[in-house]
Amino acid sequence: MTITATELGVVLLIAIMTVVTLVTRFGGVFAMSFVRISPRIESFINTMASSVLIAIIVPMAFSGDAGAIAALSVTAVTMLLLQKPLPAIAAGIASAALVRYLF
Repeated sequence: MTITATELGVVLLIAIMTVVTLVTRFGGVFAMSFVRISPRIESFINTMASSVLIAIIVPMAFSGDAGAIAALSVTAVTMLLLQKPLPAIAAGIASAALVRYLF
């Protein structure tokens, strides 16, 4: 099945992605409602979240452009200094935009 890049096609793709996201989110909560959350399971869930984040960030650090590397660096430093994710994310986005604007 192919979907053309018309306005209707884009709206259809967004709708499909919305449904898939909702099904996976609610499906995960539903499936986990049958699992007793022991300290071992909680540790696994916390570790998996970090692993997914690292799997996304590390390739960008090695093969990203100057904007991506600046965003990663500024976000990490800001997070270490402030210990707050929202300002760190905002600083990373701003630094990527600035580097891409200048270069």
